[in-house]
Amino acid sequence: MRKRFGMVLERLWSGIGQTIPFACQDWSSTKAAYRFLSNERVSEQDILSGHFHASAERFGSTQGPILILQDTMTFSYQRERPELIGYTGKMAIRRGENGSLRPLTQCGILMHSSLVVTAEGLPLGLAAAKFWTRSRFKGTTALKRHVNPTRVPIEEKESYRWLENMRQSTALLGDPVRCIHVGDRESDIYELFCTAYDLSTCFLVRTCVDRLVGDGQHTIADEMEQVKVKGLHRVEIRDAKGHPMTVTLELRYRRMTVLPPIGEQSRYPALQLTVIHAQERDVPPGRPGIEWKLLTNLPVQSRAEAIE
Repeated sequence: MRKRFGMVLERLWSGIGQTIPFACQDWSSTKAAYRFLSNERVSEQDILSGHFHASAERFGSTQGPILILQDTMTFSYQRERPELIGYTGKMAIRRGENGSLRPLTQCGILMHSSLVVTAEGLPLGLAAAKFWTRSRFKGTTALKRHVNPTRVPIEEKESYRWLENMRQSTALLGDPVRCIHVGDRESDIYELFCTAYDLSTCFLVRTCVDRLVGDGQHTIADEMEQVKVKGLHRVEIRDAKGHPMTVTLELRYRRMTVLPPIGEQSRYPALQLTVIHAQERDVPPGRPGIEWKLLTNLPVQSRAEAIE
């Protein structure tokens, strides 16, 4: 099996972007490649295990905190029978002379990966990856009208991949204290915060949920309104036309007790987390102001730590 994988990989590498028959050049090699790829005993974890091992070795040769960036990407395909691959989502396309937008159901594969990066931005490789597709896409919106998604266990949701990747990458690298798992607003999942505590590792996410805090009678937004500006930070961005400009952000941060969702307070504990808000000062007319709302289990006790 290992020898066959090496042969298939070598042929695909020499014909990047080409079809399997074109890369393999003859029918016997093509048939062997298809037989290998359809073998149920071969999984993506087996194929990627060598890469994961190399990432762990690079991690071991570094020092200090390491960022593990989680995100999802889509591989889209055009097929006459998209159901044979699966569905990934919908997008709006422009059709007709009147410029109206029509929805297009996309087929393809989704990949959720964890990229290991040093604090200076040097990539060390992947530490975890999950692949899947959606056998059913039509009707899922209508299904949500009858099933409350907040009542569905996290293990039955696609978002469970965030927790799985955190566990896999933390176990692979073997030094959870050095790891900081970073995610966008899709990763604002309370179960993820609890998983980080169970693994004794760190996280930093951009939030989209205004969670209950303290006595449960107010939210993060309510409490942060009472926090004074604790520092300024200037960052360079580009406007809609690509021109560079410098903006000033007001920094606020506070450690507080964050509560689990109301329906899950008997299952998950309250957590001590740090909230960081960075809001643009003197927003010019014609564009929305920058507003970053972050949540982490890392301590922040100074302007420098908030910026970091």
